[in-house]
Order: sequence, then C-alpha cells, then structure tokens
Amino acid sequence: MTNSMTVRGSGERRPLLTPWRREALRTTLWVVPTAMVAAAILLFGVTYGLDRAIANGRMSLPGWAIAGEADASRQVLIGIAAAVITVAGVMFSITILALQLASQQFGPRMLRNFIRDIGTQVSLGAFVATFVYSVLTLGSVAHGSAGFVPHLSVTVALVLTLGDLGVLIFFIHHVATSIQVTSVIAGIARDFRSTLQALQDEAARMLPARSGPDDDARELSTRLEEASELVRARTAGFLQSVGHEQLVRIAASSNATIQLLHRPGHFVAEGQPLARVWPVDAAQVVADTLDRAHIVGSSRTLTQDLGFAVDQLVEVAIRAISPAVNDPFTALNCIDWLGDCLCRVGRGPLPSGLYRDPEGVIRLVDRTITFDGLVRKASDKIRQSARGMPAVLIRQLQNLAKVAVELGDDRERGVLGHEGEMILRASEESVPEPADRRDVLAAYQALEILLGVQDSPPVASA
Repeated sequence: MTNSMTVRGSGERRPLLTPWRREALRTTLWVVPTAMVAAAILLFGVTYGLDRAIANGRMSLPGWAIAGEADASRQVLIGIAAAVITVAGVMFSITILALQLASQQFGPRMLRNFIRDIGTQVSLGAFVATFVYSVLTLGSVAHGSAGFVPHLSVTVALVLTLGDLGVLIFFIHHVATSIQVTSVIAGIARDFRSTLQALQDEAARMLPARSGPDDDARELSTRLEEASELVRARTAGFLQSVGHEQLVRIAASSNATIQLLHRPGHFVAEGQPLARVWPVDAAQVVADTLDRAHIVGSSRTLTQDLGFAVDQLVEVAIRAISPAVNDPFTALNCIDWLGDCLCRVGRGPLPSGLYRDPEGVIRLVDRTITFDGLVRKASDKIRQSARGMPAVLIRQLQNLAKVAVELGDDRERGVLGHEGEMILRASEESVPEPADRRDVLAAYQALEILLGVQDSPPVASA
C-alpha cells in the first residue's frame, strides 16, 4: 500500500458542483434548454429596453435594424413563432426516435449516453428559446399601425431564426453521426478516459503519505482488532459516487476509521452492510455522513465507475456477435477500444483506496477496482460469447499483447497470461478448422513472448 494518500487542509478551494452533480445535470434533456430559455428572456429584456429608449428619443435606431409598421412586424413574428415551434416538435420526435433505435441496437444502458449529449440539448434549446423570444416580442407590439414597434427586438428575432437554420443542419448531421456504431463506441471510450483522468486528478489532490507500508499494516491491524460497528444502507440502488474527502474529514473529527464495503458500480440493498466504523461510538455520526457522501441511484454512472464504461463496450460487442445480429466487425471495433482503455490504465496506477488525514492517520479504506478486475471484465464475457469465432479470439489476444507492452517492468502481468490461456483453450475446444487454431496459437505465442514466458509447453493445434 505504498500509494497512500491524504487530503489537503480545509483551506483548499473545492468546486461548487461535485462530479456526480454535474453528471446528474448533464443527463437531462431540460437543463440546457431551460438555461437557454432564461437567456432568451434576458435578451428580450435588454432589447426591449433599448427599443423603449429609441421610441422615447434617447437613442437612434441602428442602421442595420429592420423598420416597419406594427401590423407587418406582428405578422413576421407570428410566422417565426409558428415555424420555430413546428420544427422544435419535429426535433423532439427525431430525438425520441434516435433514443428508441439506440436502445434496440446498443442496449438500454446506452440511452444515458444519448440523453447527456450536449449537441442535442443545445439544438433543442435553441429552437425553444427562439420561440419564447418571438412570443415575448410579439406581445410587446402595440395594436394599430401607429403603435409602438420594437424594431430592434424584431430584428434580433429574425437573426435568431437564421441562426436556427444552421442549428437545424447541425442537428441533422449530429443525429446521423451519433447513432453510428463507431461513434457510439468511441464515445464510450472517451467517457472512460474522462473518468480515469478524474480519478487520477482526485488522487493528485491528496498529499503523500507520511508513513511507510509497515506503518500501514500496523494501523490497519490495530483497528481490525478493535470492536467495530456496521453501518447499514438506508436506500437501495447502484452506488454512483463516494465523497472521499468528506468522509476523511468526518472520520478525522470523530477520531475514527471507516472501511467501505462497496465501490461505485455495486448495487446496495437497503439494510445491508455499507461500511465498518472503528470505534463503535463514532458509528452514528459516520452513518449520517455516509448517507450524504454516498450517492445512490437507480442506474450506474461514469462519475467514479470505470467498470461501467468497460461493461458498456462489452455489451455492444456481445450483441454484435450474437446470432441475431452477426456483426463481428463491430465486436472487433469494441475489442480495439477496450484495448486502448486497458493500455491507459496500464500506464499509471489506479487509486490505492487508502486515504489519510493531514496528520497521516488512516481514516478511510475504500474498495477500488483493480487492473486485474478491468482486464477480466474486458475479456471474459466476450471470450465466452465468441467461442468458435477465431477472428474475435485472435483480436483479443492481440489486444492483450498491446496492454502487455504498456505495462512497466514492475507491473504484474499474470492476469494477461491467464486470460490468454483461457482464450487459447476456448479456441482448441470450439474452433473446428486446424488452420484457424494455428492462427490463434500464433497470436498466443506472440503474447507469451511479450509476457516473458520461457520454455512454455507447446499446445496442440490439431
């Protein structure tokens, strides 16, 4: 446990929105459109004020503004509002259709990726905001040809409408590309990289541990020997996020140590053990903090759950090689991106799960996903579903070889060799063609060379 960490002092600036709050706001179709509608209302307030100043003679009408009578302006605004809201309805219909296609082709867990797409949210918001602005401007036009006409506001409404034409073209292109399987797979891998970077950044915010591995073992053994109290979950659902710094602070203030029994991505049943607390008298305070620091929801998210991105790629790959779809090229694409994800994990250590307070005392022991666990997630289910498909098995071995290259000299490679052996056995048991089995064996032997396996017994290919 040499990668122990400690939190900074209380004077550290923290972001206003935690990662899970940002994720919750992002995975909705109403936050961005609502913000854009609010901006449209604010814009109308500004332009209406300028129009009043122009009407009272305090300002002159800009040369680029459109001048016209009240009746003509009213007709223009009615036409803009009617056309914009019609197109907005069509865009909402296209969005729902895209979500339905994504659910059928990629699985229901992919819907979250499409809902959180910022391009779709901005496109919908642009048309709704233009409609609201046009209606507000229409309400400000006085009746009669000699009445007050907000010339500047009408001009801005026309400019927004022209801008919406560009947004419409972008939206059509965006939907057409976002539902392509290659874009979906690359997007999941991009989310994996973002989550990995966020976890590494959180680890970088921690100060180095003050004690060595021997002290770690002694401190943990002392607390394990003491009486502990189980803290049980108050709600059921998937653990989405854990507030490590918040838990370290409360544990330090209570002179306690917390051991978490679940990591993000695990399903927590109500009433089941969630954590252990030493000593017993600090359990109640920690239980109240855990209720706030543990974010539990109805679905998994990528806030702190690296395994979720891997599971999504694996799900797409398994669907692709199922008899109903029979699309091995998509499965190969997923395996390639899984290899990229594992290579990135292999270049740097994952969080150790051991957190200290500023005095160097262990306050939080968290369950974290390991490199071995990610490799097994990325390989096992695909191997089990790809029996009898040498192309998929060969690509899996080639990706394991890429990961082996990225591992440093001090990293454990045993899991790669074990996965390679299981893939080879699957080939021997399920691939009937000897030439195909020889190709799989050649890929396995190339992996052995990279893993430094010496004098390995030959495996029969007949």
